[in-house]
Amino acid sequence: MVCVPDISTWTLIFLILAAFSAGWIDAVVGGGGLLQLPAMLLGLPNATPAQILSTNKISSLFGTATSAVTFGVKVRPDKKTVIPLAILAGLGSAAGAVVATRIPMAWFKPIVLVLLIGVAIYTALKPSLGARTALRFDGREHYLAACGVGVVIGFYDGAVGPGTGSFLIFALVGLLGYNFLQASAKAKIANVATNLGAIGIFALHGAPLWKLGLIMGSANMVGGLLGARTAVARGSKFVRVVFLVVVSGLILRLGYDVFFG
Repeated sequence: MVCVPDISTWTLIFLILAAFSAGWIDAVVGGGGLLQLPAMLLGLPNATPAQILSTNKISSLFGTATSAVTFGVKVRPDKKTVIPLAILAGLGSAAGAVVATRIPMAWFKPIVLVLLIGVAIYTALKPSLGARTALRFDGREHYLAACGVGVVIGFYDGAVGPGTGSFLIFALVGLLGYNFLQASAKAKIANVATNLGAIGIFALHGAPLWKLGLIMGSANMVGGLLGARTAVARGSKFVRVVFLVVVSGLILRLGYDVFFG
């Protein structure tokens, strides 16, 4: 087992707080990596990119799994949609992780930035979007669309990662027609699968810092539990507002990387 790098107590506290906050955000709308990944880059300047990415996935898995269970119990997403969505997302994420080291990050960031801007504008201009469930497809077409969402966004999560939860929610709301609360529940379950798929590939290369990942994962789990309970209690309107805030943050973060990074 790889030990925690030689970091100060204050740095560890900083990483734990970042993991807790990321877990809360992830549970509500996804995009917790906006906090956790930059925090790890600051706190672990001597770690390799593979170590940071894989350890980030381990930490995120705890919060995502916790919020997925909470959503599963309280929202009860339909299994016929969420199971194939999660399986295909996990396989897509594993495939993305395999090619992650071969594809320049510079290719992805401008594309992701444009997509996020489009998502934010579309969501902001359509206040009724995601207020209620109005499925756009029936039967086989519905499940094929869900599987397509899983493969594409799962691959993106394994290869790049930022904003995966937000993309999943937007696709389930905008393409399939779920309300934001139902979309969040399904996205969390799919996100568990994408994390597992990527971790499996990274673990084969001995990349994860397991002990640090477990410590941060505990904080992420508490944040995920509280975030899921908040989302269920406040409903789709609250989730939509937080969704727009997080997507705006992702746009600013990626915009800075594209133009000044």
